[in-house]
Amino acid sequence: MEHILSILIFFPALAATVGFVVDKNSIRAYALTVTAIEFVLSLLLWYGFDTQNPLMQFTEFFPLIASYGISYSVGVDGISLFLVIMTTLMTMIAVIGLSEKRDLKHLLITVLYLEMTMVAVFLALDAIIFYTFWELSLVPMFYIVGAWGGKLRIYSTLKFFLYTFTGSLIMLVGMLYLGYVYFQTTGHWSFNLQDWYMLQLPFSMQLWLFAAFFFGFAIKVPMFPFHTWLPYAHGQAPTIGSVILAAVLLKMGTYGFIRFSLPLFPDASVHFTYPMAILALIAIVYTAMVAYAQEDMKQVIAYSSVSHMGVIILGTFALNVEGIGGSVFLMISHGIVSGALFMLVGMIYERRHTKMIKEFGGLAVSMPKFATIFAVMLMASVGLPLTIGFVGEFLSLLGFFRVSPTLTVIAGLTIIFGAVYMLVMYKKSFFGPCDKPENQNLEDIKGREMVALIPLVALVIILGIYPKIILDPLDTTVSGLIEQMHIKAVLPETKARLYELNSIGEVK
Repeated sequence: MEHILSILIFFPALAATVGFVVDKNSIRAYALTVTAIEFVLSLLLWYGFDTQNPLMQFTEFFPLIASYGISYSVGVDGISLFLVIMTTLMTMIAVIGLSEKRDLKHLLITVLYLEMTMVAVFLALDAIIFYTFWELSLVPMFYIVGAWGGKLRIYSTLKFFLYTFTGSLIMLVGMLYLGYVYFQTTGHWSFNLQDWYMLQLPFSMQLWLFAAFFFGFAIKVPMFPFHTWLPYAHGQAPTIGSVILAAVLLKMGTYGFIRFSLPLFPDASVHFTYPMAILALIAIVYTAMVAYAQEDMKQVIAYSSVSHMGVIILGTFALNVEGIGGSVFLMISHGIVSGALFMLVGMIYERRHTKMIKEFGGLAVSMPKFATIFAVMLMASVGLPLTIGFVGEFLSLLGFFRVSPTLTVIAGLTIIFGAVYMLVMYKKSFFGPCDKPENQNLEDIKGREMVALIPLVALVIILGIYPKIILDPLDTTVSGLIEQMHIKAVLPETKARLYELNSIGEVK
């Protein structure tokens, strides 16, 4: 267990490099073995994790550029633990369900390199290391969409890359300036987050730095009005690209807000609570309406992702244990559910070579197993009680209710829109007469596809009924985060606000 975090980070990349000499007929089995081992390692990490400890665990530190305080520093807490497990799980599931046949070897090698960057982002404790892997994740995703995507793949990849890269550059400026501030304060350089957490920054400086980090994270989420790259990326990406993009890459943005913005800039976070909530509400309402108007099944789910990410932002900026814990749980549930939905759309596209809703109808007759699993995931997506989607949404809205009951009611009502557009899509696609000859003899879910989907269905139900196994470690870490914000705040009104938002008991 001593170097388990480094093993988790670099094992997929090492395996990907070895993959170049693996025979192309054996590459699927090889990639599946690698991702399965990675998933088991993440479960081993959970087994050895102390759920009562809010601090970073299994930390590793190695100086890289000592004169400027840049180091290889990694660690895991209750928040990053479950995001790492979700990453390894969804990567493995995506490989199992992979239907792409063109140049399969290079696609799977690219996916393994991508897994390395995603795991590293959630474990990095040095800002420069975080930024390095944050940017490196763009390269394999750019390649996956650009090489295996649809007709507009080049336009989509360029838009995706330019949006996210531009936001990241602004974030980098903020990181470099914060390193300089630490140098001015202490007399030596450091980009280690645990060192930065010791700084108490003036309110005016927090505002500007919050804005710099905001662009990097908001574009990745994506928040309104930076969301326009996502539907293109999803629409043109191959199924495995959409699964990983929805399940993991979007969560890097919301994770960034929790790991950087809240603890480093507590006064600015409180100050920008309402602007962030307004942007989140616009995303929830506007993209729900856009999703309802879509005729492409994949685009409905893509815009649905933007809407759900708005709920995650709302929970994050509730700034209390319920809201932040709920937002992290919703990241996990959305990763599982949206990944499964994109996989299901990919399966029907493989059979019919179309994603247009009007081309379907009566699929429940010809594909009953497919229809049943799609219905389970759809119900989880709209937040049906006793499914995984309900828990995160309920806690996020419960947390924000303490901030603003009015805005929470608006958010809650607009979530009903999600049920409308998802159920309408399901009705048009799966019910009614199966009057198109092309749909009458479609093959139902096959063995390999069932192996990929059944674990996700099980998680949707088990974690919906018993979320405690994830919420307890989350609450411990989030309570520590709230306490850290309370201590670091420089404005008395910020301290009072944090105390008020967590007033069921004192800030723990």
